[in-house]
Amino acid sequence: MIKEILSPKLKNPIFIAAWPGMGEVAYRTALFLKEVMECKMFAKLEASNFFKPSGILVNKGIIELPNLPAGIFYYGKTKNNDIIIFLGEAQPQLEYTEELSNLIIKFVKKYKTKFVFTFAAKPEPIDHKTEPNVYITATDKDILAEFKKYNLKILNEGQITGLNGILLGVAKNKKLKGACLLGEIPFYTIQIENPKASINILKVLGDYLKINLNLSPLIERAKFIDSEIDKLIDYIKGGFEAPKEMQLPLSDEDIEKLKKDLTKFTKLPDSARQKIEELFKEAEKNITIASELKRELDHWNVYKEYEDKFLDLFKKKEDKGKSQ
Repeated sequence: MIKEILSPKLKNPIFIAAWPGMGEVAYRTALFLKEVMECKMFAKLEASNFFKPSGILVNKGIIELPNLPAGIFYYGKTKNNDIIIFLGEAQPQLEYTEELSNLIIKFVKKYKTKFVFTFAAKPEPIDHKTEPNVYITATDKDILAEFKKYNLKILNEGQITGLNGILLGVAKNKKLKGACLLGEIPFYTIQIENPKASINILKVLGDYLKINLNLSPLIERAKFIDSEIDKLIDYIKGGFEAPKEMQLPLSDEDIEKLKKDLTKFTKLPDSARQKIEELFKEAEKNITIASELKRELDHWNVYKEYEDKFLDLFKKKEDKGKSQ
C-alpha cells in the first residue's frame, strides 16, 4: 500500500527509482538528484506489506523490534518535465519484488508518468582511476536510438538483478517506456560507494532533463575515495610509491588482497545479504541451488564469511542420505 501525503500537480513527470546495490551507484545517484533539486516528499510505501522482521534488536539488554525499511516518493519541478523519485532503503525478498514493482508502477501511472529510469552498477576489470563508461539498456530500440547522442555503450546482453531491473520489466509490460543507465565500477570495489559512476550517469541525466547539476560535491568525494584506495594499494605493495613509469598493474593476488582488505571497511548491502540468506534457505531444500548461491557469494567477495555455512549444506545432504 502507498500512502499519499500530498497530491501534487505534475507536468509529464519522469519517474526515477532506486534501491541499494553494488557500489551504491543506483541509490546514491538518485539521492544526489533528490537533494540538489530539493525534492519534496509526497507519498510513502507501507513497508509492512513487503518486509518482515528477520530478528530483534537488543539495546542495553532491552529487546526492540527493528524499524522496517522505508520507501519514500519525492517530487521536483523543472522547466520541461517534473520528476518523481522513489528511494527504497532496502529490497524485499525475491518473492515480493514483482508485486512491489506492480504497485509502484500503478501508482506513478496515475500521475501520467512519461518515462521510467533506473540505475545500476556494471563491474568491470578496470582500474579505479579509469574514467567509467555508462551503459544503457531500454524497453525498445527507439529509446536506444534517442540516447545515441550521449555516446553510451549498449548493454547487448546480460542481467540486471533486483528491483533496479525488475521494475523496468514491469514498466514495459504496463506500456511505459524506460531505460536503465549502468555505470562501470572496478570489480574489486563493488562493496564501497563509487561517486565516479554516479557522476557520469548524472551528466547524461542532466543533459536529458535539461537541468544544470552542480556535481562538485560528488567530484570531491570521488577524489577522496580514489586517494583512500591508493593508500591501501600502496600499503599492499609494501608501503612505498614506485616511480610512475615503473608502476605495474595490480596482479590477481594483489586484487584479491585488496578486495579482502576493502571488505573489512565496507558493508554488504542489506539487499544483497537478504538475497544470500534466501538462497541458503532454498539450497537447504534443493541442493542444486548451491551453484547459484556460490556465484552470489563470489560476486560479493564474501564466500569466506559464509564458507562454513555453505559447506554445511553438503554435510546435511550427506547425513540425510546415510540416515535413509
